[in-house]
Amino acid sequence: MVLVIFLIGLCLGSFLNVVIHRMPRERSLLLPSSSCPKCKHKLRWIHNIPVFSFIYLKGACAFCRKPISWRYPVVELLTGVACAFLYLHFGSNRIFFETVIFSLLLISLIFIDFEHQILPDELNFSLLWIGLLVSTLPGFTSPEDAIVGAAVGYSSLWFIAKMYEFVTHREGMGYGDFKLLAALGAWTGWIALPWIVLIAALLGSVVAITLIAAKKANSKTAIAFGPYLAIAGWVVLIWGKQAFF
Repeated sequence: MVLVIFLIGLCLGSFLNVVIHRMPRERSLLLPSSSCPKCKHKLRWIHNIPVFSFIYLKGACAFCRKPISWRYPVVELLTGVACAFLYLHFGSNRIFFETVIFSLLLISLIFIDFEHQILPDELNFSLLWIGLLVSTLPGFTSPEDAIVGAAVGYSSLWFIAKMYEFVTHREGMGYGDFKLLAALGAWTGWIALPWIVLIAALLGSVVAITLIAAKKANSKTAIAFGPYLAIAGWVVLIWGKQAFF
């Protein structure tokens, strides 16, 4: 059964690649059918098999031979592994399906923010409203804590960003980050927010220091914060009660 879940996850990851590529460009997620981003040639079914197609094509388009981004197999594998892990962790129950939805939205947000430094409202608000709905069922948090978590998540990060902007006269975070933390607060409750921000800040600092040390960035380089918030939120939701509270 785990293998079946993994394979389904690969297919879901293939769809997430469509979301990641098309949503920032405000294109339909359903039409037209998949094509090469470089030469625009319509792809055949054998070119759309998750992971296998990338290996079969040796990482290049079948028509123009331009390189295919490594993001495609990475997203597919990450989604497949995440789905298999959640099945092993929670079993075949409602919590498993809820956390799969949570993970799919976060993976989309992570890679869109990495590539475009934006966090689309369509994904942030979907994550927020689903989190509030899930809170009405036994599992992660209560409806009261979810509502407070959403409000505190948005307002606290907004306040920190405005203070940073006041002191440095530079914009530190965008409104998409505020909305993402609000959505994470709806899933985890307000009590988890300090842990999410702390873990995200540590991850972001490690990456920033590494990039600066490798001379691939400097102190003024804009680095997306959303992916680290998303990773921290995922970790806290999955292991929160056992590890943090």
